[in-house]
Amino acid sequence: MIKIFKTINSKIEEIKSPEDNCWINITNSNREEVNELSSRLVIPPEFLIYPLDIHERARIEIDEGCMLIILRVPVKEPGDAEIPFITGTLGIILKDKIMITMLSQSNTLFNDFLNNKIKNFDIKNRINFLLQIFYQISFHYLNDLKEINIMTNSIEKELHKSMKNEELIKLLNIEKSLVYFTTSLKENEIMMERFQRIQLYNLDEEATDLLEDVIIENKQAIEMANIYSNILSGMMDAFASVISNNLNVVMKILTSITIILMLPTLVASIYGMNIDLPLQHHPFAFPITMGISLICALIAILIFLKRDMF
Repeated sequence: MIKIFKTINSKIEEIKSPEDNCWINITNSNREEVNELSSRLVIPPEFLIYPLDIHERARIEIDEGCMLIILRVPVKEPGDAEIPFITGTLGIILKDKIMITMLSQSNTLFNDFLNNKIKNFDIKNRINFLLQIFYQISFHYLNDLKEINIMTNSIEKELHKSMKNEELIKLLNIEKSLVYFTTSLKENEIMMERFQRIQLYNLDEEATDLLEDVIIENKQAIEMANIYSNILSGMMDAFASVISNNLNVVMKILTSITIILMLPTLVASIYGMNIDLPLQHHPFAFPITMGISLICALIAILIFLKRDMF
């Protein structure tokens, strides 16, 4: 799907065909659309193909007067997915007075732009637009990391009363998401620092400050992802031990109950033999036998209680 936007009267409006100072946003596109756009705008075809690969690394390329910037962006998977968050590819192409963005997967990254929630935003100011995209990517990473933290706390509460591996598997999948985030954020950091270093565009003081803020936000996201990953690893080890300990407690209780039930069974088995036994002709033989069984069971219960077996 290809949509074209332009700032009209300080608001983003959709237009029908490309023109100067417009923004072309491409999502879930096919090769036919990409090839047509490539020939129409004279853009190297590979620049429109690279961002379609979800595993493409973050980098900057310049060819035939076009600049391609590839970034890694967070992607929230559907609720039934095993891994809650992965990362995808965002391609940004700067060509003359046109900016093209391509997402390898559907994403909410541009919602604030399309809903006119970004202050003093104008598509015509491409450098500011580019830096705002950088900022939104870091912002989305931080938000998703907060959501991961909430999910971890929820699973932790379930683990307090669980002896199953299901919760541990959920934590393992969250840890995979954190690994994806950490790797992608580090790639983005290298790309942004290179963008800052090569100085292809004369950034004014405001743009320079915004780029520095973006790099700081990205570093903060890396630190947060590392911290959450370390906490998660320690939590998984701790709760693996807790689950094992819970299992031992249950086995101890079941063993104690088995021994307590065995004593009355033993007395009953002895008095069930077809030989001469004490009290077998006594008129109160049955109550006496049941009393002996009960006393044995009570003694066993008292011993186990004293030893904290329950």
